[in-house]
Amino acid sequence: MMASSPSPSPLLLGSSSSKTLHIHSHGISCDKIRGLFVRCSSLRPGVRASRTSVRGDEMNLVSRRDLIGLVLGVSTLILDSFDAKGAGLPPEEKPRLCDDACEKELENVPMVTTESGLQYKDIKVGQGPSPPVGFQVAANYVAMIPSGQIFDSSLEKGQPYIFRVGSGQVVKGLDEGILTMKTGGKRRLYIPGPLAFPKGLVSAPGRPRVAPNSPVIFDVSLEYIPGLEADEE
Repeated sequence: MMASSPSPSPLLLGSSSSKTLHIHSHGISCDKIRGLFVRCSSLRPGVRASRTSVRGDEMNLVSRRDLIGLVLGVSTLILDSFDAKGAGLPPEEKPRLCDDACEKELENVPMVTTESGLQYKDIKVGQGPSPPVGFQVAANYVAMIPSGQIFDSSLEKGQPYIFRVGSGQVVKGLDEGILTMKTGGKRRLYIPGPLAFPKGLVSAPGRPRVAPNSPVIFDVSLEYIPGLEADEE
């Protein structure tokens, strides 16, 4: 139904492929081979990194100093990366329609079960009209698997999702759940597998996959009904 769209870290330790570090000093280049091993070579024709005969011992000394400096620099980068990883930095918080306080309140809200098997809890009951079948609605949603991991969200896109309710443009559970909401309301929908994604859903990179016929949870807020508002004016 709704598909949404974090970029990988530029420094991947333990990769099986070789990557050039692009660190150049006095014509010396170092490659990272299979994670933490470093191979260095000179970029100057006819010059070796370990031994140099162009200027005798003086050139040897300079090349060795450069090589030691580069190895120390690479080691520092690796250690810094491990420190950042070990610091246990919290993951980026994704916007939600129901925060921690809301979650606690929901524990005391009665569950409603419909004939189709759809279940829901009203986070907030709206004061406006309910959408007639076939009308367009503007709604924000946060779609999650049962563990609470988000696989799609209109909040991250920065604008409500507009669709024609009751017309099969969205999954059946969402269609049914919004039809009985009032404008301005928020609701948590517990959608069983047959009313969600019978064939499953491949989500965006970094998001959990929805298995075929697995239940999902939608937090939905009915923002407004464009056609109905125009008629009332």
